[in-house]
Amino acid sequence: MDLNLTDKVAFVTGASVGMGREVARQLAQEGCDVAITARGQDRLEATATQLQTETGRSIVPLVGDMSQTADVERCVQAALEQFGRIDILVTCAGSSPGGLLEELTDDQWMQSLNLKFMGYVRTVRAVVPHMVKQGSGSIVLVVGNDGLKPSFWEMTAGAANAADLNFASSIADQYGPQGIRVNTVNPGPVDTDRWDGLEKAFARDMGVDQAEARRRAEASIPLGRITQPDEVASLVTFLASDVAASVHGAHILIDGAQRKPLMER
Repeated sequence: MDLNLTDKVAFVTGASVGMGREVARQLAQEGCDVAITARGQDRLEATATQLQTETGRSIVPLVGDMSQTADVERCVQAALEQFGRIDILVTCAGSSPGGLLEELTDDQWMQSLNLKFMGYVRTVRAVVPHMVKQGSGSIVLVVGNDGLKPSFWEMTAGAANAADLNFASSIADQYGPQGIRVNTVNPGPVDTDRWDGLEKAFARDMGVDQAEARRRAEASIPLGRITQPDEVASLVTFLASDVAASVHGAHILIDGAQRKPLMER
């Protein structure tokens, strides 16, 4: 299927590793030039070099922290100076600490909300005026299924994700009439380095080993397996494309039908 993405410009946050990296790769494979952001310079630049070699597209690394408004605005401006436009925005930057209510600190709650929610708000706020001027654009927020179901061990993520979903629905209403589509993609567990860290943290908090943490995660998913990053990226790439021209204001799950809490006592 031709997604008609050749020569489009994408801006992808959290793109040095994991899902963000796979999103950047697939968009570039489909013909996009891509600005990628992350906080770590060395890994980000290595990713840009590798993806540019693999795909032949222009991949521009922009070091920035999406929890900082000045960084967000600087990265967006740099992408515009490089490419002249942004057709696609994909937000992947952000993680939330797992833990039990009685052990989570105010700082951990604020860390989750500042990056996983406000980081998305800052990035959309910086990009959307330029899409309005163009009269077109596609925004895909990679959020998470914890915004749609309870999980007592992942409540900081659930709170930030639920806020992201409401935010996405609101901006879909506001900017749809101006030619800008907004959708969210909501994974469950995805086999990334971040997921490995969450498994270790759960094993610690629940007094089990990591193999048991993995078993419980898989048992919570009817398909019985952890989603791979390229599966999430394929869905994001489709939604970013004009082939999905009538998909707007949608919150799409990609979690193997996981509906019960991930981490049961």
